[in-house]
Amino acid sequence: MDCRFHLVGLVGKYQSSGSSAHALIVRQVVEELAQFLSREGCEVFIERDTASSTGLAQFTTIDVKQIGRQCDLCLVVGGDGTMLGIGRQLAPHGVPLIGINLGRLGFMTDIPFDRYQEILRPMLRGFYEEESRSLIHGSVIRDGRCVFDTLAMNEVVVNRGAASGMVELRVEVDGRFVANQRADGLIVSTPTGSTAYSLSAGGPILHPSIPGWVLVPIAPHTLSNRPIVLSDDTEITIEIVAGRDASASFDTQTIASLLHGDRVTVRRSVHRARFLHPRGWSYFDTLRNKLHWNEGGS
Repeated sequence: MDCRFHLVGLVGKYQSSGSSAHALIVRQVVEELAQFLSREGCEVFIERDTASSTGLAQFTTIDVKQIGRQCDLCLVVGGDGTMLGIGRQLAPHGVPLIGINLGRLGFMTDIPFDRYQEILRPMLRGFYEEESRSLIHGSVIRDGRCVFDTLAMNEVVVNRGAASGMVELRVEVDGRFVANQRADGLIVSTPTGSTAYSLSAGGPILHPSIPGWVLVPIAPHTLSNRPIVLSDDTEITIEIVAGRDASASFDTQTIASLLHGDRVTVRRSVHRARFLHPRGWSYFDTLRNKLHWNEGGS
């Protein structure tokens, strides 16, 4: 059977500032994957920063936006952090993503490199499971004007300043007042992000198919202030009421020094990220492996 994906973008973990030995490993992996894809009948494009950091010059290089406009598929080599950054950028283009993990199994990069050939070969021919993940469209409004606007796949976090005490936040849902919260911060998480910072702050795990957000306070002053799951067709507004040097993070994108009266708004993006997995893939298998749940039973 012919390859279903003719134009394939390849992205490596170039963002890491690790050792030269690690950079060499990434180069070898990206080069091996590119050659494999070429043998399978794909035309391979190396993402520009990946090519620059690895020194690979024998393949055509394009930037992420061009991958979105031109490619049928994008392979991401690295961990979940690498996938988050690329997934946000490619979601508006609808390009599906496959993750190749160099270390331990990832939540989104779930194909181990030492088995990539046996797993990828049938996937390239159309034998895969597809899922889509919701994204957050977040913004910061100051004096009625938008001063920051971006997408997030995991979460939006409003945090207190590093050297200050608690921050006080006014929370509204669809314009309706919910509560004034005093805490170290507040997380608005997607189902994808429910296994990240939200989980460590005591939030629940949301299955990726659930159309919801989870609102999780970080070290709240009042113990009755608990996580709450909301529909993702709501708009959440978090206003800075008190506290110094508060900041807002949208995945790894941060706007620092929020002012009193600044409003962080969160709503569902019109875009969704597309992920391809091997046939038979199960989200529960991933949870069991990543979270080391009891694997007994049939």
